[in-house]
Amino acid sequence: MTVAAKQWKTVVQRVKEADLLAHGVEIQAAIALYSATMKKGRVVPGEVYPLTLEEMTRPPRPVLRKVYVDPITGGDWEYVRESTGGIRGVRSRSTLAPIRQRGFPQQLHHFEGLPYYHDWVFQHPNASTMQAPQPLSQTGPGAGPGSTPPDPGGQAGFPSDPGGQAGFPPGPGGQAGFPPGPGGPGPAPPSSPFVPAPQGNP
Repeated sequence: MTVAAKQWKTVVQRVKEADLLAHGVEIQAAIALYSATMKKGRVVPGEVYPLTLEEMTRPPRPVLRKVYVDPITGGDWEYVRESTGGIRGVRSRSTLAPIRQRGFPQQLHHFEGLPYYHDWVFQHPNASTMQAPQPLSQTGPGAGPGSTPPDPGGQAGFPSDPGGQAGFPPGPGGQAGFPPGPGGPGPAPPSSPFVPAPQGNP
């Protein structure tokens, strides 16, 4: 194969890869919206998945513009199904190595470093969309590093003085941190205030 032919092959693959990402993300988002729509006003455990992609294109509430084919192979997707038969996601049948290896959008961050297009699974939920920030923990059994220990009688991170509120030392004869006015105590303390990234080189 000539150099020009190799370059053209790479260009074609980049275009197909971009279509794979765009259509895959659209299908993934449509599955999420379909599930949310079907569960609206109902008590349904877990997710509700369509049995076909065509089901998500039908009125009166279509959530997918059209049924796309696998851009890499030009054929049908491989479906990722639940035990009930519903389609949880789609993937390419291609075992070709992708050009892009990093710089994916947040909802596809788990695609980084995967060796084949077949490993790119567009599903709801997925490894990226299920990630959530961890809340700060307090001192106690199971508390991790970096947690803020509470002082006795005070709020976490705000040391309290004897007889005062957290972080506000008491003034003479008054409430915590607020000296008394003439003839009475001081005022009450105020209340406390998952477009795709530019493609990289192969």
